[in-house]
Amino acid sequence: MSLQDRIINHFSDSIQTQQDALTHLSEFIEVASQRLVVTLLNDKKILSCGNGCSATSAQLLSSVLLNQFERERPSLPAFALTTDTATITAIANDYNFDDIFSKQLRALGQNGDILVAYSAGSHSANIAKAVRSAHDKGLSIIALTGKDGGMIAPLLNEKDLEIRVPSNSSARIQEIHVLITHCLCDLIDHQLFGG
Repeated sequence: MSLQDRIINHFSDSIQTQQDALTHLSEFIEVASQRLVVTLLNDKKILSCGNGCSATSAQLLSSVLLNQFERERPSLPAFALTTDTATITAIANDYNFDDIFSKQLRALGQNGDILVAYSAGSHSANIAKAVRSAHDKGLSIIALTGKDGGMIAPLLNEKDLEIRVPSNSSARIQEIHVLITHCLCDLIDHQLFGG
């Protein structure tokens, strides 16, 4: 297979995954945006977390909500639990890496907040522990997953929402997570500020 063929395959696979996601996930994305808007209208905050590339998606969500998406508007309360390296490394060193998000959630999460958890893989013990801590604190969860839902899907309850990308490829799942994040930010802006 030539290098050009490999490039074509990546684009073709990405386009197909986007089409599959559009077909299967658009209603879930709409509901997720509505839940996030209700959270914000109730003067609560959006917390997010993820590992590796999923951490960048969590940070994308919080940075866009705090700053702006595609238009000027007031800042919205969002915080990525992936950004404080001193805190993350201290928790990992003094306790366990599985505690890096749950320990922060126990301190920062409040009843009525929402946790947006990103997991492209199936072995995210720290995300699973964050989901449990969020439930203990009265937070609901929006989980962006892929593959078979991994460790996260079985932990979700009736107040939670899973948006599972129909793919087994981590690269495709992460691409769709970014697209879903952009959709959520646009839908939040539209519902809160019109236009």
